[in-house]
Amino acid sequence: MASTNNAQENQNQAGRHQEVGHKSLLQSDALYQYILETSVYPREPESMKELRELTAKHPWNIMTTSADEGQFLNMLLKLINAKKTMEIGVYTGYSLLATALALPEDGQILAMDINRENYELGLPVIEKAGVAHKIEFKEGPALPVLDEMVADEKNHGSYDFIFVDADKDNYINYHKRLIDLVKVGGLIGYDNTLWNGSVVAPPDAPLRKYVRYYRDFVLELNKALAADPRIEICMLPVGDGITLCRRIN
Repeated sequence: MASTNNAQENQNQAGRHQEVGHKSLLQSDALYQYILETSVYPREPESMKELRELTAKHPWNIMTTSADEGQFLNMLLKLINAKKTMEIGVYTGYSLLATALALPEDGQILAMDINRENYELGLPVIEKAGVAHKIEFKEGPALPVLDEMVADEKNHGSYDFIFVDADKDNYINYHKRLIDLVKVGGLIGYDNTLWNGSVVAPPDAPLRKYVRYYRDFVLELNKALAADPRIEICMLPVGDGITLCRRIN
C-alpha cells in the first residue's frame, strides 16, 4: 500500500512545475497544455499565432502575455464594448494585438513602452492584421505622460480599459494616476499580480532574482487594491495572475 502511495505521489510531483517562476500558475503542465490545445490554439487568430511564435524566439520571451490571457483579454474587451484603451508595457505586442483585434474599426489604443525596438519586432504582424491604425505608440517612461494627461481634466474618465504589464515597482504609482483616467464603470487590468506564485512562497524558496526583487512591490499593490474604496476587484489565476479593477466612483 505504501509503495502505491509513493508511486502516486511521484506521479503527482512529475506533473507539477518544479520551480517557482513558471508562466502558468496551474500545478499540472498537462492540464495547462489541455487548455491551450482545446480552447486557445484552435480559436487563436492567425496573426496572434504568428506573433506568438515570433516572440517565442526572442531572448526575453518570458515577458510576453500568455496565449490564454490574450484570449481572455480579447473576449473581455468585446464584453465591455471597449473603444478607447491604454496599454502600459507592450513588449512585442501580443496583448496589444489581442486588444486591437477586439476594438471596433474606430477604436483607439495609447500604447507605451520604453523599448521601441521590441514593439517594432511585432509591428509588421500588427500591420498585416490591419489594426495598426488603432494604435498610438509612445516610447519612454509612462509616468510623465500620465502626469500630463491627469493635469488636463478632459482626459479624466476617458478610457474604457487600461492594461498594465510593466515595471512592478511603479504599479502603485500608475494606479494613483490611472484611477482618474479610467471611466466610472471602466476597467484597469494589472498583470502579474500572483507573480510566479511567489506571493505565497516561503522565505527560503528558490526564487529567481528578479522574482524575489519585485515580489514585495506586487504584495504592496495587492494590499492597496484590496483596500481601495474607489474600485471593485477580481483577482484571476490566468497567466501569471491578473487583477481586474472596476472603477465605481
